[in-house]
Amino acid sequence: MTVVRALARPLLSAIFIVQGAKAVRNPDPHVAKAEPVADRLVPLIKKLAPAQVSDRLPESTRNLVRLNGAAQVIGGVALASGSGRRLGALVLAGSLVPTTLAGHSFWQESEPTVRQAQQVQFLKNLGLLGGLLLAAVDTDGKPGVVWRTTHGAKAAKRETKRGAKLAKRETRRAAAHAVHEAHHLAHSARREAKLATQTAKADLPFL
Repeated sequence: MTVVRALARPLLSAIFIVQGAKAVRNPDPHVAKAEPVADRLVPLIKKLAPAQVSDRLPESTRNLVRLNGAAQVIGGVALASGSGRRLGALVLAGSLVPTTLAGHSFWQESEPTVRQAQQVQFLKNLGLLGGLLLAAVDTDGKPGVVWRTTHGAKAAKRETKRGAKLAKRETRRAAAHAVHEAHHLAHSARREAKLATQTAKADLPFL
């Protein structure tokens, strides 16, 4: 782990750990804002998620706020410690979406000052989301699965082409050698036949 990563991960995680712990201990201040988002998201999640997940999803908004806070604490600790950092970053990114929609829906504010302040917070959370997505795909400088798969496929393709070219070249060499040997054998055969003819003529009595 580089020094930059060692510093950046805890800095990015700190706000999630602190705010998540607060939501777990005291979810009530967030319930009112979270209610409209929960009413829309929970039925959708229950419809799309497997039964093992949807059956365990809390019904009350208060418990949902606590669950989201716990996810932020766990994801933040995972990202900050570097143990399961990529999964932790994904968990934080997932928890940030309902948090942002519930807490900073600036488009619903009519008072200009409040609307502007909420818009700033909304954009701040978008920046955090971008950082989390980068952390989720960070491989500590090591080649990722996609790169290794693509590189492996390209390397195999190059080796196949190289093998085909080598086989073609060896085939041409073998064919040329075979032709040369055939010419050599034919020449030797003609020479042997000529010598045999000359020997036979020499053995005949003079007339």
